[in-house]
Amino acid sequence: MGFFDRLSRLLRANLNDLVSKAEDPSKILDQSVADMQSDLVKLRQAVATAIASQKRIQNQAEQAESQSRTWYERAELALKKGEDDLAREALSRRKTYQETATALNSQLNGQAGQVDTLKRSLTALEGKIAQAKTKKDMLKARAQAAQAQEQLQSAVGNLGTNSSMAAFDQMEEKVQALEARSQAAAELAGADLESQFAALEGGSDVDDELSALRNRLEGGASAEPLLPVSAEAPKLEPAQAAQVDAELEELKRSIDKL
Repeated sequence: MGFFDRLSRLLRANLNDLVSKAEDPSKILDQSVADMQSDLVKLRQAVATAIASQKRIQNQAEQAESQSRTWYERAELALKKGEDDLAREALSRRKTYQETATALNSQLNGQAGQVDTLKRSLTALEGKIAQAKTKKDMLKARAQAAQAQEQLQSAVGNLGTNSSMAAFDQMEEKVQALEARSQAAAELAGADLESQFAALEGGSDVDDELSALRNRLEGGASAEPLLPVSAEAPKLEPAQAAQVDAELEELKRSIDKL
């Protein structure tokens, strides 16, 4: 296979593909009906021309026959008057018109057959155009429905990979994450509040013990002893009192940390 043959086939294939893709069924149907209408107009003109020609030939044949009869009557008249030469000339003219009428009648028969054929073709084309017009709207509706179905299927098929749908899903996940973080923060805030109140509620005994310890260390006479009544609290030396104060401060710091 030659290079140019392959190139020609490739070009024709690409052109056919482009034409096929560019074809719009609705537009092609409208154009087809318009072309048929144009052909119908041309056929009607051809039929009208053929009928006019048939009428003209028929008129010419009738005139030739009329002239043939007229010259025959003249030949009779000349013969009655004894004008043989004039009668002979009249018969010669009659023969000429008679031959013309015969030829025109023969042509008229052929023309009539052509007119009948054209009329049948015209009737058939009118029927096809009427049928095409009826089917055109139906085919256009079917084509539009098929295109809409194809677009719908394509849209449904692209939902999984569509960027808008992907962005929508991503935002949905983000909202869910925000809600989870908000709920966790609320739970943590509630737990911290509970622990603070628990510390306050549990710290009342420590404060009471601290007050009692402070009163005892101050050596006030009205201080309530922490030991049983039968037991006598020993007196602290100054060094021991300083050590107790240090332990007290350490105890305060540990309580404040709670």
